[in-house]
Amino acid sequence: MELSDRKQKILCIAVEEYIRECSPITSGGINDIASLGCSTATLRNELSALEAMGYLRQLHTSGGRVPTPQGYRYYVEKLLSSTSASDIELEKVKDIINSRTSSLNEIVSGIAKVVSEVTNYPTVIMTTGYENLILKEFKIMPLLDDKIMVLVGTETGYIYQTLDARANLEECNDATNYLTNHFRGETIGYMIDNMAELENGMNEEIMAFEKVVNTLIDGLKKLNSQRYLDVRREGSAKLLDDKKSVEDAKKVLSVLDDEKELSSILELEGKGDIEVTVAEEEGSCSVVKAPICVNGRQLASIGVIGPQRMDYAGIASALKVVIDNLNDLKGE
Repeated sequence: MELSDRKQKILCIAVEEYIRECSPITSGGINDIASLGCSTATLRNELSALEAMGYLRQLHTSGGRVPTPQGYRYYVEKLLSSTSASDIELEKVKDIINSRTSSLNEIVSGIAKVVSEVTNYPTVIMTTGYENLILKEFKIMPLLDDKIMVLVGTETGYIYQTLDARANLEECNDATNYLTNHFRGETIGYMIDNMAELENGMNEEIMAFEKVVNTLIDGLKKLNSQRYLDVRREGSAKLLDDKKSVEDAKKVLSVLDDEKELSSILELEGKGDIEVTVAEEEGSCSVVKAPICVNGRQLASIGVIGPQRMDYAGIASALKVVIDNLNDLKGE
């Protein structure tokens, strides 16, 4: 149901005040916060109407009102339609994104750590889109004990792998040059899908280092099938500091230890947008999440997890910084 401008303003004030103070809002409280050009009697009627519509609920007769899950969802929908990124808020994220000499896991973990520190909520990143990464170069080196080290350079960062394969330095160098020359600028998924066809057409060229190449492809296939979860708990202490929400904090912290539930929570319904799931009741978890995309290709998803009474506006703004900066990243 579409709300009048005044009802929208009153509902937003009620939600934001409850998030900030964990205290029910009254008509007098609304009047103290904002000048809406109406009497307290009119404000009482508006609060009653919002309650009848299901956006607010009254804890006690003659007491103030608190948001319902429906009220939070309406607030979030209005919030997301106007969310803007702060240029100052997450300068560290920009630095991490622009430093592509680190491993991919270090980069995504660094982003999650900064977001957790800024928002004061636990943050999780789930990496799932290795096949979408664009390749820049390969470095393959022989190790002891019949192993090779592989550095796969992508537009976002390096993937490090130690694989079981016997190879000398010449074979590793030949494989490095072959893979870089044939797959620079292509995605990992393209390389996996087309390697067999190339092998059939160029058997003599790759015969000497075929095992190295096949071992690498198998390693990338295995990596691509896995989900890498990185949980950053920097904001957990802040949750426990809020004495009014200790039970909510315990629920959030228990979810952080459940990989299956985290994977489910971080699944995205759409593409390219911030999504919010509001907890249906106090004592369960809300999540603000977004895809991490580079040049339009999804690499991972990032989610900030908290109680129903969480700072949706601040979190959405922080994730907006991550989305905008990653979308601007070019594989140069």
